[in-house]
Amino acid sequence: MEMAYLYNKRTPDYTASIQVMEDRSKYSKGKHENNENKQSKLLKRIPLERLMDLKVDYAFKQLFGNEKNKEITVVFLNAILQTTGRNRIKDISFENTEFGGEYIDDKQSRLDLLVVTEADEWINVEIQFTNKYDMVKRSLYYWSKTYARPLEKGMAYSELRPVIAINILNFNLFDETERFHTSYHLYEDEEQARLTDVMEFHFIEMAKLMKDWKRDKLDPWDSVLARWLLLLGMVDHRNGKVYDDIYHELEEISLKDESLRETFQNWEELSTKQEQRLMYDSRLKQIMDEEAAQREFELRTQEVERREQKVEKAMQEAEQKAKEAEQKEKEAEQKEKEAEQNAKEAEQNAKKAITRKLLEEGMEIEFVADSTGLTRNKVMEIQHEMRK
Repeated sequence: MEMAYLYNKRTPDYTASIQVMEDRSKYSKGKHENNENKQSKLLKRIPLERLMDLKVDYAFKQLFGNEKNKEITVVFLNAILQTTGRNRIKDISFENTEFGGEYIDDKQSRLDLLVVTEADEWINVEIQFTNKYDMVKRSLYYWSKTYARPLEKGMAYSELRPVIAINILNFNLFDETERFHTSYHLYEDEEQARLTDVMEFHFIEMAKLMKDWKRDKLDPWDSVLARWLLLLGMVDHRNGKVYDDIYHELEEISLKDESLRETFQNWEELSTKQEQRLMYDSRLKQIMDEEAAQREFELRTQEVERREQKVEKAMQEAEQKAKEAEQKEKEAEQKEKEAEQNAKEAEQNAKKAITRKLLEEGMEIEFVADSTGLTRNKVMEIQHEMRK
């Protein structure tokens, strides 16, 4: 899969406050200056494995949902939205992410991140560590709640604004494609004309992204989107892995990319604050416990299914054996009946033969009937056949 298929390679036109890739030649791989100060390690206080996993919703929201980090959030969102030709975001405001409950016993539903752009477009971002929801329907639900939000204030339909849903998934969702980033709109069936621009869905599957990285199909020097998504994939606390190769690549790029460098610094700061670290560890433990419970439930369910299958198979085998025994019994009965019938026929044939013999010798009909056990009429019938 060529990168051009997934990404818009036009040079981004960032504002002066968001300095990233203004001049693509600045990001030529391996061409940074040999300056010891510039090449000092970005993370000076903690090892990589101590960084929070940004695929955990708490860490993601703390980093990208923070007002002081608004500029890096803008860069991150632009990297995703440039693939569908959306106008570049220059500023955002963070909104309340709480909605009414999805279910009767829910107190509330909460998006991971909800922002409004200066063009009054709404962008909601969901990051899911575990595949425990129907993600497509979940995304549609949150989109509908966000889109209809102005109507709750008595506004007109004409005042409804576009809502863009971004779903970052720590698991594979779509089997029909190997692309890690897919986007969806409403189109006419035959001519594929877009119905409206108010609905847009992005799904980013991190497992596929990491697969492409391992196959050397990603170039974070040339793709802003690959750069930011690899940042999310660099630390994998579910599997206890840290990708040093990704860190070294992004570290080198950050010498020229101020937003990326600032993100690393804020990420480290977030990961070292005791209160936030405790909150993160608690959230990660909750997620892992839920995964373990779900896995245990699945294993038990599979074991129950295996037992049920064994019982069902045993019952089917017993039923089949019973049918086979019944069939054999029927066949034996049929053979016995056939044998009895054959014996009767043989006996009748023998009586007929004796009857003919006695009639040929001139014996009286009454005598022949008494001697063979045949009826008088049967003897007369045989006599009549002999005279023909």
